[in-house]
Amino acid sequence: MKLLSGEQIEQFKTFIDSHDFFYIAGHKEPDGDCISSCIALGMLVKSAGKPYQLLSAGPFKRNEISKYEKLFSSTMQFLSEEERNHTGLIISDCSEYARLGDIDGDVKNLDTLIIDHHKTASCPAGALCITDSSAPAACSLVQMLYEGVAGKLPKEAADILFFGLSTDTGFFRFLTTDSAEVFRAAARLVESGANPRLTYDLVTSGKPYTSRKLLGVMLDHAERYLDGKLIVTYEKMEDTQKWGQEGRDSDSLYQILLSVKDAEAVVFLRQETENSCTGGFRSKDDVDVSAIAAKFGGGGHKNAAGMSVEGKLSTLIPAIVKEFARIL
Repeated sequence: MKLLSGEQIEQFKTFIDSHDFFYIAGHKEPDGDCISSCIALGMLVKSAGKPYQLLSAGPFKRNEISKYEKLFSSTMQFLSEEERNHTGLIISDCSEYARLGDIDGDVKNLDTLIIDHHKTASCPAGALCITDSSAPAACSLVQMLYEGVAGKLPKEAADILFFGLSTDTGFFRFLTTDSAEVFRAAARLVESGANPRLTYDLVTSGKPYTSRKLLGVMLDHAERYLDGKLIVTYEKMEDTQKWGQEGRDSDSLYQILLSVKDAEAVVFLRQETENSCTGGFRSKDDVDVSAIAAKFGGGGHKNAAGMSVEGKLSTLIPAIVKEFARIL
């Protein structure tokens, strides 16, 4: 992870100073990093004496973030045209307006700041962008911005940023030898009061019984391809109807399947409607799943990516396997 430059921190500070109100938004179907980085940005904006509104289209499917749903709204607070002229939009953990999902209100035509760490991140025209694909989480970038503007973090901010960092790094197990700066940053969060053991319990405990049953269904659906290098599994609409959406645990699914001998990549597909699917991709080492996800309109990191696409499981699975055959 690279340190932010003084120029980037000054650009961020100027953005905060030059606006009177802020919308702070993350991507639809938020995860811990998305939610945490938005909340911490709200804390920073508040410390500067500025009002804000947290926006999310949801849904808050993940058990570990459900308690934060009440802090967010999918409807933008009404502002007059004059007020909008002095309003900033901060988008964290994504860089595309479309990925914000169904927000009730006009997110366009606002002064916009993007904070993102995905490899496929792009910078919309006219926006100020602070992006770094070497950062393990959006929370890492927000922490550096917070420290650069306000100094040492208060415990409340340290807690939420450590939570977000932990979720996006698989509690640090996804990090590699170039991660010394990440651990130095994590140490500063602990010094400010973040509790690793309590955070681990928050991330891993309290899973609904139905999520364990659904995990078993997805393991049963798993099939190996390309000499065992690729494992694909899926969730049908009837699986969702039977076991629900509460507390899905895709992280455990990926962890189990990637531990299989010879497996280099895992794909999980969910039939959301009759004609649309979402998908998640995970991989080891040098397998770039973000490039595969991009083929289907998605994106993300080298070893973790996602997509939302029109289609059915029966046609998408062969198409995805075909793309993986080019790189495995």
